[in-house]
Parts: sequence; structure tokens; C-alpha cells
Amino acid sequence: MADAPGGRNGVERAAILLLTLGESEAAEILKHMGAKDVQRLGRSMAELTSVSRDEVRGVLNEFTEQLESQTSLGVGSDDFVRKVLVNALGDDKANTLMDRIRLGGQRKGLEALKWMDAKAVAELLRNEHPQIIAIVLSYLETEQAAEVLGCMPENSRSDLIMRVATLDGVQPSALSELDEMMEKQFAAGASAGKSSSLGGLKVAAEMVNLLDSSVGTAVMNEVGKSDERLSQSIQDLMFVFDDLMEVDDRGMQELLRQVAADKLLLALKGADEEFKAKVFKNMSQRAAEMMKDDLAAKGPVRLADVEAAQKEVLIAARKLADDGTIALGGKGGEAYV
Repeated sequence: MADAPGGRNGVERAAILLLTLGESEAAEILKHMGAKDVQRLGRSMAELTSVSRDEVRGVLNEFTEQLESQTSLGVGSDDFVRKVLVNALGDDKANTLMDRIRLGGQRKGLEALKWMDAKAVAELLRNEHPQIIAIVLSYLETEQAAEVLGCMPENSRSDLIMRVATLDGVQPSALSELDEMMEKQFAAGASAGKSSSLGGLKVAAEMVNLLDSSVGTAVMNEVGKSDERLSQSIQDLMFVFDDLMEVDDRGMQELLRQVAADKLLLALKGADEEFKAKVFKNMSQRAAEMMKDDLAAKGPVRLADVEAAQKEVLIAARKLADDGTIALGGKGGEAYV
């Protein structure tokens, strides 16, 4: 998604719009969104500085123009809502949110899980059937799902990833029953609509990407033993740290602005010289020299710390890609970050 004339991305424009609406109206909108999206918008609203009147006027005009162009032509409300959400959150996030809206708005049982600690969710699901666990993992944001998967028994992880990868939609009745089961501990709710597009190869690949390196490698080794073709399909969709070489210079510059210097330093300790050169190329000369000096002075660091830092860089890259700010290219190989 292209940036607005003022350089604001979709999330920032959505944050500006919410701030102009007032507390009650903004709260009414946010309560229909998932936990991670609320956190992203909340963080963006908190970090907004120096917003000019022209920017506010531009955001409001853009929203008004979309509203007038859609409603005057008699386009269905679903179509309009989806387009507004795409502008605010990107295609993937918008499609996921539209699934939830069509399936009954707030799913209090399942949605409550998104606000829980990963260990608590894993404990809650531990005695459930693996297929139910796979559906829940697919419903969660991938970052949280990866944390929950990492908390599950080691001998169950590969089976769960295979179930997520081969999940081909969930019927409303099944999702409703699952929601009701969760609501026994949280709240009541209902659902209606068409089949939800939960799970799939992409979701499985993103989960594995976010697992600890050793856990991800073990999971994929086990998946390969059971289904080599499925394992390869998941690997083909994985995006690993080395694939950031495929990001163009403009995208790399934007990514570097989002990553803390200490995290970047750790991440570069495990990078090859070609990748380091690409990073230095997209920094100011002074910043590049300082980073080179820091790398030279930095003593040995734990591999786990390097991998954790590289994972944070990848998470930042995926968020920028979701916003449409950068484009990610390349495929995963046999390493998992």
C-alpha cells in the first residue's frame, strides 16, 4: 500500500483518523479489532508527533472521499468496510478481520485467548484434541501462535504444524462450537457466516519462522520425516534473515529506522559480510562507521542472543510488509530463525 502524500503509512493514517474521532467513537471501532491490531494502532497513536492540520485534513478528506464514492454508488457495506480496512491494515490483516466480522463480530471466547500469556493458552489447550489446538493456533496472531506452540510438548509440535499447514478452512458450525467451548471460561457469544480461511501453508511457515531456531529445526525435521512434500512446501514459504538481502535499498532504509541500534548490532554479529555491506550502504556514513567500530569492539556473544535479535528484525520487516511499506522477497532454505 502506497504511503500518503505526507509520508504516513496506513497504520499512522488510521491512528490519525481515530484520534480525530474522539474517545468513545475510537473505542467503538477498536473493540471490533483483534488484540495485535489494537496494540499496533494504540502504539501508533501514542507515538504520533507533529501532526499538522494539513495532514489531519488530508486523512479526513481521504476517508470522506472513500465514503462518498462507495455509498453513492450503492456498493455493499462489506465491500466498503473491506476497502477501508485494507487501506488501514493491508490486505492480509483486512481479510482476516473481515472473516471475523462475517463470522459474528466479536468472538469473545477465542478473542479472549489473544490477551492471555502464551503459557496460559498452552496450558488451557494441553488436553484438547490436536485438531482443535491447530484451529486455535491458526486463529491467533502468528507471533502469539509461535509462542504457544513453543510451550506445547516437544513431541506434539511437528504434528500441530502439519495440521495447521493442511487446514483448509473451518465450517462456521465447528468454529461456533469451539468458540462456545472457550466461552465457558470467558463469556457468551455466537457466530454466523461462511467458512473461515484459517490455517494453511503460509500460516504454518510464519509460525515456524518465529520459533526459536533449535525448536524450528526440530519441528521441520519431524515434519520432513512424516511428509517430505509438505515439509518442502512450508520451507518454500518461509522467510529467513538472509532473505532480507532481497529487500531493495529504500525498503532496507525504512527497516533500519525501525530497529534499535543495539538489536541491529547483535543481529549483524551473525550476518555474512555481504549482508553487512548492504546494511552499511543504507546508513549514513557516520552511522555506518560507528556500527563498524561497535562490531569490531564487540566481544563474543551467545548464538541465542544473535538469533533473538535477528528474529526481532524479521518481525519488524513483516510489520512493514503488512503495512505495504516494504516488499519482502526470497524463500527460506534449511535454516529457521
